[in-house]
Amino acid sequence: MNIRAISLVVIALVVAGLAACDKQAESPLKKVTYVDDVGPILEEHCAGCHLAGEKGAESSGLLMDSYESLMKGSRFGRVIEPGSATTSSLYIIISGKARLTVSMPHGTEPLSDEQIETIRVWIEEGAIEN
Repeated sequence: MNIRAISLVVIALVVAGLAACDKQAESPLKKVTYVDDVGPILEEHCAGCHLAGEKGAESSGLLMDSYESLMKGSRFGRVIEPGSATTSSLYIIISGKARLTVSMPHGTEPLSDEQIETIRVWIEEGAIEN
C-alpha cells in the first residue's frame, strides 16, 4: 500500500468512528426512575415492614409507601442523598456495607445484585420519581 492509500484508510476509520459516536449521542440510555424501576423493588422487598403500623416503620420511622415518604426519610434523617449512593443510608444498608446486626430486608432473601445496582444507579442519577 502506498502512503495515499494508507491515509485514505485512516481518514475513513476516523470518519466511521465519529459517525458511531454521533449515533450513540442520539440515543441516550434510559434513566432509572422510582416509578418504573425502584418502586417495584421496594414494594416487593421492603414495603411489607415499612408501611404505617408495621414493625420496620415503627422502629425507624421510615415509610416506603410512596416516593414522597421514601424521600422524607426516617426519624434518623434522610435515607436518600440524590447523586450520592455512597452517602445514602438506604444503599449502604441494602448493599451490606453497613455494620448492622440486622440485614435488610430483614428475615428474607437479600436483594439481588441487579436490584441493588438499579437502586445505586437511580440514586447516582439524582433519585428522580419518573
